[in-house]
Amino acid sequence: MHLKSMYPDVPPLPPGNVHYLCLRRPDQEDWPDYTIHIELKTGKTRSFREFVQRVDYAATALGASIDKGCLGLSAENNDVVGIMSENCMDYVTFVHACFAIATPVALIASYSTHFELKHALQLSKLTCLFVDEKFVPLALSVATEVGISLRSIYVMTGHVSGRKSFSQMIDDVRVKGVKKVDARPVSDDTLACLVFSSGTSGLPKAVMISHGNFKFVLGQMMVVAQEVEGGNPPQTPENIPKMLSYLPLHHVYELHMSCFRVFLAPQTMVMLPTWDTKLALSIIPKYKITILPLVPSVVHQLLYHPKTPTTDFSSVMMATCGAAHLPAELGQRITALLPTEVVFTEGYGLSESTNAVLSQPHPSTRGGWAKKVVGTVGVLLPGIEARIVREDGTEADFDEVGELWIKGRSVTLGYLNNEKATKETFVDRWLHTGDRFCANKEGYFFFADRLKDTLKVSGNQVSPVEIENVLLSHPQGLIQDAAVAGVNGGRTSDEKVPRAWVVLSESGKKMGTSAVIRELEKWHQDNLSKYKWLRGGIGVVEELPKNPTGKTLRRVLQDRYEQEVMSQGPKGKL
Repeated sequence: MHLKSMYPDVPPLPPGNVHYLCLRRPDQEDWPDYTIHIELKTGKTRSFREFVQRVDYAATALGASIDKGCLGLSAENNDVVGIMSENCMDYVTFVHACFAIATPVALIASYSTHFELKHALQLSKLTCLFVDEKFVPLALSVATEVGISLRSIYVMTGHVSGRKSFSQMIDDVRVKGVKKVDARPVSDDTLACLVFSSGTSGLPKAVMISHGNFKFVLGQMMVVAQEVEGGNPPQTPENIPKMLSYLPLHHVYELHMSCFRVFLAPQTMVMLPTWDTKLALSIIPKYKITILPLVPSVVHQLLYHPKTPTTDFSSVMMATCGAAHLPAELGQRITALLPTEVVFTEGYGLSESTNAVLSQPHPSTRGGWAKKVVGTVGVLLPGIEARIVREDGTEADFDEVGELWIKGRSVTLGYLNNEKATKETFVDRWLHTGDRFCANKEGYFFFADRLKDTLKVSGNQVSPVEIENVLLSHPQGLIQDAAVAGVNGGRTSDEKVPRAWVVLSESGKKMGTSAVIRELEKWHQDNLSKYKWLRGGIGVVEELPKNPTGKTLRRVLQDRYEQEVMSQGPKGKL
């Protein structure tokens, strides 16, 4: 099938730098000078106009000539600027300054290991890197190995003797009165940003996102917002929404929320450097958070934290969940914690599509076509087309599972310095997502599983996600998390069989490990066809390995299991 978005198309957008669409729109001249940032780590706040001025100073510090005491960065010099920092106000400043001077910025995970940072620096060919004070020793060590000048390592937050910081650069420009660098002209295909893929299969790839890609997703959100009717004003001191910003800014989900969507209308970001469940539960009522972005791993932590039942969520007006699949049962449970009028939406996107391509529509969408459909990821966002394709390349029917292909102006330029992967993933303007979905005749999409995670057992396709959902739906709530992946044990040497790893809930712990496993064995066998049974067994773990955005690292579980089997030695045959 070939489906198109039910929303109106994205109107023509002004040409040029995304900087203008974010921070220089005519409508913003009438905005009040509201608080845009509250930084919990330092207690600092920043108003909207202070932020815009700071971006101007930062763009000048980065882009003005060296003879003026600035860095003189530009794409014409083949400069690529890197940032490796925890969330902070100046992360957003830095990113927009790089956009303004049209110099690509590489967003590197703040939790990178030596190996991961080395790969990122080599792949992106960085010419300078800004890192938090605590990451400076790691950055210097890796820079030496890859041949980056140690003088090109700067401090993003904090202070390091003999090494200039981002804040000092801004102060120098302001004090010296260096002439402001204007936003540089670009085409829609000009590279704006490098975002590193999760690397669940092989080493991470650097996704190239253009100025045109970012402008298009802003246009999509403008269309969606215009299609929503009514709505009550938030009950906050400035009568504007407040969002809790804690997801890593190097990830496209938080990048979009905190660096783009926040500039569509006045909004305050309350910023945490990293996620802390206990702290977040105190922040939500204290600061009257109205927008709560979520990922599945955070949903799990909220549901099982002892402070959650007594937390006041009454200020929350909207909650969104993305970055990884959220089982329907968990979505219903987290929704039950929030006020009944809260709009809870899920979405689906990937780095290669800049942001979401599917999202649940707001219930007040014009025309009355938006419905609350249990289990759906949503409908196509404005300007997006989709196909669902069988293994043989033919188009699937409605309600039939196949790989999701998408097309639209949010589809990125490809992978930096990886022509093979680019050709395999971006084919004739269609992005092959590697995720399996089905869609109904009303245009609602339902996630099935990741194509590479799907198992073939006795010639039949087995979805790990389906088995996980069955385990999590046990009526006694014996487990709070589950992951399924293939392990050795099939009829042939290359066939994998499904094995589950589960995290016990409090009721599960009271029952005991052996009893829970027996109960789950019976439960899943009663609810699944025999070829989907967990022939690889069920293991109980304290927690599942996940990346910071909530994706379960199945490969880690598989490797651990195989190592355990190897350590036990070969089993004798009877």
